[in-house]
Parts: sequence; structure tokens; C-alpha cells
Amino acid sequence: MNTKTIKITFWIGIVLTSLWFGASGFFELTKNALVWEITQQLGYPAHFIYLLGVAKISGVIVLLIPDKLLRLKEWVFAGIFFDIIFAFGSKVAVIGFGTATDAVVALVMVSVTYAMFRKRYPVAYQKIE
Repeated sequence: MNTKTIKITFWIGIVLTSLWFGASGFFELTKNALVWEITQQLGYPAHFIYLLGVAKISGVIVLLIPDKLLRLKEWVFAGIFFDIIFAFGSKVAVIGFGTATDAVVALVMVSVTYAMFRKRYPVAYQKIE
């Protein structure tokens, strides 16, 4: 895969991820009835929903800053993966597998985006002795 393809795929993924999680965070912060109803049905308390919204909006801001805060972007990706995994597990356990398809789609989208992130910003780890 050439550099241009990696860059384009990466930015498409970043924009889609930012739209998805930015909207979700916005809905959590503005107490959207549908989002709050489902999240509370899953057993999460109100204060957690607000914290999740703040974390998502903060993460989206970090993701959209080009070529900066790369270590923090790693943490954002980790947070997004945790959010997706917990959403999937909660929905399957409480509501049923059919309601968790959005989490599967999000997981695929974010996985491809993260793979392009790693190709675009490779890391070489060294052992310090």
C-alpha cells in the first residue's frame, strides 16, 4: 500500500470515527432521550454517561489535530476500543445480540483506522539497558 493510499484511508477513518464518536459524545452531553434510555437500560448511572460524553468529545479533538499528540492518540484509540468492547458486551448481555451490530461496525472501522495510523506513524521500540 503506497503512502498516498495510507494517508487517504487514515483521514477517511479519522473523519468517520470522529463523526461517530463526536455525535455519540454530543448526545450523551445533551441528554438525548434515545441514547440515555439505552445507556441507562444497560445499567450505567447518569454521571458515567456525562463522563463518557466528555471523554469522547476530548478524544475526537485529539484525533483531529494533524501530526501532533501521537502518544495521546494511542490512548484515544485505546479508549475507543474499550468503549466499543464494553458497549458490545453490555448490549449482548442485557438487550441481545441484534442490538450490538453497531459495535461490530464501529470495531471494524476503528481497527482499519488504527492500522493506517500505525502505518502512517510507525514506532520502533528499543530496549533500554
